[in-house]
Amino acid sequence: MPKILESVIEIGSTGIRLVVCQRTQEGVLNVVDKSELPVSLGWDVFTSRLVSRETLLQCIKILSRFKEQLAGWGIKPEQNSIIATSALREATNRDTVVDRIFVKTGFRVKIIDGIEENFYMYTAVLESLRYDYPQIKTQNSIILEIGGGSTEIMVLNKGKMAAVHSLRLGTVIIQQNIKNLHGTQQDTRHYLRDYIKNTGVNLNTEISLQKIQVFISIGSELQIAAKNIGLQLGLRCWKISREDFFKFVDKVQAYSTEECMAKYQISYNDAQSFGIGLLTYKLFLGLTSADSIIVTDTTIREGLLQSKVSSESNLQSEFTSQVVASAVNIGRKYHFDEEHAKYVCKVALKIYDALENELGLSSESRNYLEVASILHDVGTFIRGADHQKHSKYIIANSDIFGLAKDSMKIISQIALYHRGNLTQPTDDDFYAFSRQERTLVLKLASILRIADSMDRSHTQHIEDFNISFKADTMIIHTNNRAVSNLEKMAITEKSDLFEFVFGYTIIVS
Repeated sequence: MPKILESVIEIGSTGIRLVVCQRTQEGVLNVVDKSELPVSLGWDVFTSRLVSRETLLQCIKILSRFKEQLAGWGIKPEQNSIIATSALREATNRDTVVDRIFVKTGFRVKIIDGIEENFYMYTAVLESLRYDYPQIKTQNSIILEIGGGSTEIMVLNKGKMAAVHSLRLGTVIIQQNIKNLHGTQQDTRHYLRDYIKNTGVNLNTEISLQKIQVFISIGSELQIAAKNIGLQLGLRCWKISREDFFKFVDKVQAYSTEECMAKYQISYNDAQSFGIGLLTYKLFLGLTSADSIIVTDTTIREGLLQSKVSSESNLQSEFTSQVVASAVNIGRKYHFDEEHAKYVCKVALKIYDALENELGLSSESRNYLEVASILHDVGTFIRGADHQKHSKYIIANSDIFGLAKDSMKIISQIALYHRGNLTQPTDDDFYAFSRQERTLVLKLASILRIADSMDRSHTQHIEDFNISFKADTMIIHTNNRAVSNLEKMAITEKSDLFEFVFGYTIIVS
């Protein structure tokens, strides 16, 4: 069996981490090498918003070392994925830092946003718990990771994504805030309690946290706790009882940084934030009814690697269903017409599939259309008139599992153009996109306009239909003896963009 090696480097707030995995032909990833070296990136950025020259040189030195390590495995820089999270994301000189790293090492750094982190985290958790804890697919669960600069949260309602959030709350940020206020350890506890209490109030609007039965973490602090007081469930999975965890957290709060280093064999940087991280997990656990914490020894790095092979497995359909579940949950939050939204989505995807051979789009474009179709009318929550403008705003400022902020901007633009007189877009945000992105928006928006017009009455009157093409005409064949004049008029009114983009006249028969 051929050995396929994959690698990821993550530039985090407190360290730079490397993982090398061997991928089997079945898509299973086995970790064969790991390295981690501390770096003060978060301390720089969360204090001054800048990566200092000294820290940049430190990063380049570490990455050069990892480059040599990868060369030993026969992995070239261009074959390696390198990502950066919250610290570099918030640095005002991030472009300069990324450029210097490329010049000195050949590594092309991708700065990912919080929702992408969530996506990779879910991928890693799903794969690692697939056999050791399958309850994640059926029970109400929360997945939590507290990093140096952010906290990633996913809440699942019986296995389906109910909420996804990336909070600007991390161990390094907490330390910086308390330090700036000259606060004590007691001040830290009060600060965290208030912040997490308010977060819990917001999360409760999406799903009652008291109904959470399973609490899952992939944080490094929890991995240390699990190896000390946890019950091992599998090769990389532990269970810690609620009571034992609370006692452990309280004990650690009394330790100094030096004592944490000695007792748990961790670096000074990690020891500084160890107690704060544990306390944060404790407070979040206290919001739920979970009687234990499930800890998995995996990371977003493995999640990224697993996502690369997901199209070759049944994970792809799982991801798509979670994206849709997340979008539907947002729609419910804004009291959308769910039956209309799902019908429009079904119609839009049917038209998309009929045009697939001439769309010339990537596979993710279908997901964009699906989400835009589900959420196109959410703006009516604010105001019925010109609701497409409000839909654009809501979508652009919402978090959906698996979709980055740039993707949400594209989807919001597709939703904006689902109604109104339109032969050529005039929106400034539209022209801020690349030519390829503008073409994508126009193609998908034109399909959404037709799909929406086929349920102008919001009664799902056209139960089924087929599509055929004849010369420059697209014919929609319905099984209804009489399609309502309302739908026919709507299709005529909203076919302008479709005809402009694809060159097809639309006939309903």
